[in-house]
Amino acid sequence: MENEEARSTSISSQALGSTLHKKHLSMLERLSNREQIRLDNSLARRSDSDSHSNLPSSSTAFLSRFSDSKRSIESRIAQSRLDHPTDPSQVRSLLDNISASISDLEKLVAESSYFLPSYEVRSSLKTISDLKQALETLNSELIPRKKFTFKNKSAKKDPTAEPNETTPENPESVSTKHVNLSFPVRDSPGFRNKKGEILVMNFKGSDIGEFTVSDLDSCEVRLTGSVRALFIHRLSNCRVYVGPVTGSILIDEADGCVFVMASHQIRIHNAKGCDFYLRVRSRPIIEDTSGVRFAPYCLNYEGVEEDLRGASLDEETGNWANVDDFRWLRAVQSPNWSVLPENERYEVVNISTLGGGTDGN
Repeated sequence: MENEEARSTSISSQALGSTLHKKHLSMLERLSNREQIRLDNSLARRSDSDSHSNLPSSSTAFLSRFSDSKRSIESRIAQSRLDHPTDPSQVRSLLDNISASISDLEKLVAESSYFLPSYEVRSSLKTISDLKQALETLNSELIPRKKFTFKNKSAKKDPTAEPNETTPENPESVSTKHVNLSFPVRDSPGFRNKKGEILVMNFKGSDIGEFTVSDLDSCEVRLTGSVRALFIHRLSNCRVYVGPVTGSILIDEADGCVFVMASHQIRIHNAKGCDFYLRVRSRPIIEDTSGVRFAPYCLNYEGVEEDLRGASLDEETGNWANVDDFRWLRAVQSPNWSVLPENERYEVVNISTLGGGTDGN
C-alpha cells in the first residue's frame, strides 16, 4: 500500500515537474521574442536615423555655401559704395558682375530645392530678393539718372515729367522704381519689338549662351536646341515654344500668353492670364502674378528628346504643379495660380510641322 502511494506521489511529482518545465520554457521563449522585437525596433530606429542623417549634412553644406556667397555679395556692394570706379563702363561691368553672382546664388537655391525644407527655400529666396534690392539701390547711386538724360532740342519737354523718367527716346535711362534685376543688362541676341510675326531660332551649332525675347505683340516664338538662359520681357497675346534651357528662364510682364518651356529654373513676374506648360527641375516661382494656369510640358520637334537628355531635363519631375507664389505666404493655396484642366490642355505641340517663320540672329 505504501509502495503504491509512493509510486503515485512520484508520478505526480514528475507530472508537476514536467508542467513547470514547460511553463519555464514558454516563459523563456516569450522573453526571447520580446528581446528580439526590442532589438529589431532599436535597429529600425537607428537605420531610420542614419537614413535621415544625410539630409542635415546636405542642408548644412548648402547653408554654408549660401552664407559665404551672400556675405561676399554684401561685401562687394558695400565696398563699391566706398571706392567705385568713375568710368561708366567700369561701373556697369561692376554692377553686371554682382548681378551675375546673385543669379548664380539663385540657381544654387533652385538646384538644392530637392532636399531643402520649404521654409529654407522661402528664406533663401527672400535673401536673394533683398540682395537684388540692395543692388538696385547701388545702381541708382553709382549711375545717377541725370547722367543718362537724353537732350533733344527738337523734342518738347513735358514740364510734368520727372527729369529721370525712362522714355522710349532714352533707353539707357534707369528707373529704380521699375528695375527688375532678374534681367541682367546684357546685349544678348534675341527677338525684340515685333508684332504679328512667327519668330524661329535654332540654337544647335551656335555659341549663343543667352537669348532675349522682348516687346512682342501677337507673335509666335519657336526656340529649338538648347540655350543657357532665356529672358522674356513685355509680351502680349503671344505663344512661346521653347526647347531645354540649362539654366534659368526669367519672365517679366506677360499678358494673355501661352508658354511651353523646359528649364532648370523658371521665375515669373507680373504675368496675367497666361498658361504655362512646364518641365522644370525646381519649383516654379511666381511674383505679382494672377490668373495663371499650369500644365506639363508638351512640346515636340525633331531631336527634342536628345536635347532634353543633354540638358538633364528628360525626366518629368511633376514640379510644374508645385508652384511657389512668393507674394502669398499663407498656408492655404494661392488664388493666383491653378492647374490647367485636362480637357483644356494642348496634348502635343509639334513645331516641326508648323510652317513659316523669321529666323533669329
